[in-house]
Amino acid sequence: FDETPEQAQQLELEQPILSSRELEKIRQVSTRGFRAATLPALFEPAKGQGALAAALESLTRASAERARAGDTFLIISDRGTDADHAPIPSLLALAAVHHHLIREGLRTRVGLVVETGEAREVVHYALLIGYGAGAIQPYLGFETLRHIAAEGLLPGLDYEEAAKLYVKAIKKGLLKIFSKMGISTLQSYRGAQIFEAVGLNREVIDRYFCGTASRVGGVGLDVIEQEARLRHERAYPYATQPALRGDRESPRAGATAPELDIGGQYQWRAQGEHHMWNPASVSKLQHAVRQASYATYREFSEICNDQSCQLATLRGLLTFRQGNPVPLEEVEPAKDIVTRFCTGAMSFGSISKEAHENLAIAMNRIGGKSNTGEGGEDPARFIPLPNGDSRSSAIKQVASGRFGVTSEYLVSAREMQIKMAQGSKPGEGGQLPGHKVDEVIARTRHSTPGVTLISPPPHHDIYSIEDLAQLIFDLKNANPRARVSVKLVAEVGVGTVAAGVSKAKADGVLISGHDGGTGASPLTSIKHAGIPW
Repeated sequence: FDETPEQAQQLELEQPILSSRELEKIRQVSTRGFRAATLPALFEPAKGQGALAAALESLTRASAERARAGDTFLIISDRGTDADHAPIPSLLALAAVHHHLIREGLRTRVGLVVETGEAREVVHYALLIGYGAGAIQPYLGFETLRHIAAEGLLPGLDYEEAAKLYVKAIKKGLLKIFSKMGISTLQSYRGAQIFEAVGLNREVIDRYFCGTASRVGGVGLDVIEQEARLRHERAYPYATQPALRGDRESPRAGATAPELDIGGQYQWRAQGEHHMWNPASVSKLQHAVRQASYATYREFSEICNDQSCQLATLRGLLTFRQGNPVPLEEVEPAKDIVTRFCTGAMSFGSISKEAHENLAIAMNRIGGKSNTGEGGEDPARFIPLPNGDSRSSAIKQVASGRFGVTSEYLVSAREMQIKMAQGSKPGEGGQLPGHKVDEVIARTRHSTPGVTLISPPPHHDIYSIEDLAQLIFDLKNANPRARVSVKLVAEVGVGTVAAGVSKAKADGVLISGHDGGTGASPLTSIKHAGIPW
C-alpha cells in the first residue's frame, strides 16, 4: 500500500490516434518496467466453421498470459492478414480481450492498443475507445492518405499535412461524441461502453460485450464469422491452395478479379446499400403530386410500406398474424382516425417555407396536428387564409435554442412541446448554416440574416426534473388551454425519465426513434446515433 514512483509509471500520449512510427516506439519500449507484446487478431478460414471462436479463445488466453508475464502494453493487430489469414473484426477482438482481462483480474496491469485496417470513421474510433482501447493505429487509413497524396488528389497538401488534418478531424469528432453524453475527457469515455447493441444475440453480448444493453437480439458468432469469410474471399479470390499450387497460385473455383464494393452507406448507389428514400420512391411521390394521381401515390406508398423485401427496418421483419376480423361497424371511421395523425417536427429553415406551410394546412384540414419543429413560426400564419385554411401548426415546439418562442407563438398553440432531444441525433443540438438563414428565417427566429444558428444540446435552464417542472408550469400559465408534452429519445432507461416527466405534470410524453433527421442532422449521427423506436 506504499505509494512509490514505480506505481505511477505511465506512457502519456497527446491523443489516441497513432502513426506507424508512434506505434513502433510503443512496440520497442523497454524502459521503466514498460514492455509491449503484439497479439495477432487473425483466424484461418481453412479450418472451417468455428475457426473464429477458436481464434478468439486463443487471443484472450494469450492476453492473460502476457499480462501475467509482465507485459504492460498489448497491441491487438490484424496486420498479418493474407490469403490464409482473415482478420477478426477489430471491435470484437478488442472487446473479447478487454472483458477476459477484467474477468481474470488483470485489466489494470496493461494498456490496450489496436492496430487495425478497419478503423476509418469517427464512430469506429469511438467504439474502440468505448470498449477499452487506449490508442489506435489505423494503418490502412494512413496508407490510403499516402496513396491519394502521391496521386496528386489532394491539391496543396502533402501526406504529412493530410495526416495531421485527418487526425485533427477524428479528434474533434470524438470530442463531439463524448459531449453527447456529457463527458469531456477521453479517459472518462474509455471502457465506458455507452452503447446499445442492435442485432447481436445474447450469447455474443454476454461473452464479448458484457454489460452492453441489447433489447432486440440478432445474429451469433457463426454469422459474424461467415461475414468475415465472405470479405476475405472477396479480397483474396486467388488464394493459394498448398496441396495444388507448387510454386504457383491456384484461383478459387469461379474466382474473378477483386472489385471494391461501391458502398452506398451515405450516398445512394444503384447496386449499393438500400435506402428507403431512393430515386424510385422520391420520383413516384413527385409524380403523384404533380399529376394529382392517387394511383401513382398508391405506387409510392407500396414502395415505402413493403419493407420486408429489403429488410430496411425492424418493422419489416414483422408480419400480421391472421385473427378474427372485427365487424366494420365497430371500427372508427377514417375521419376520426386521422385526427390523431401528427407530422414529424421539422423546423422552418431545415425545410422550405412552402413545405412547412403545406404540412400545416393539410393536417389542419383533416383535424390532425403538424409540428413547427424548433425554428419558430411566422406570426402571419396565425391568421386564417380567406378560404378558411390555417397555416398555423397545432404543435409549437420549445427547444433548447428557444428560436421564435414568444407569447404570441405560445398562445396560438393547441399543444406546446418541450424538445429535450431528437431521435436522429440524441445529445446533439441542431445547426442551421448561415447561408440558409435568409431574411424571413432570421425574422421568424429573431436572429440576424447570414448568421449560423446553433441549438445547444441541453436546455441551459433545465438541469433537473424540478427545472423541467418549472418550464412546464410556465408554459401552462402562458396558454392554459393547450397541452404540454415532452419529447424524449428511445433508449434503455427512458421509462424512468418518462416517469419523472409525468410527475412534473406533463400532459404527454413523446418517445422519438432514430428515424428522421433533416438537413440539421449530421450523417454520422443519423447512421450511428439513436435506436429504433
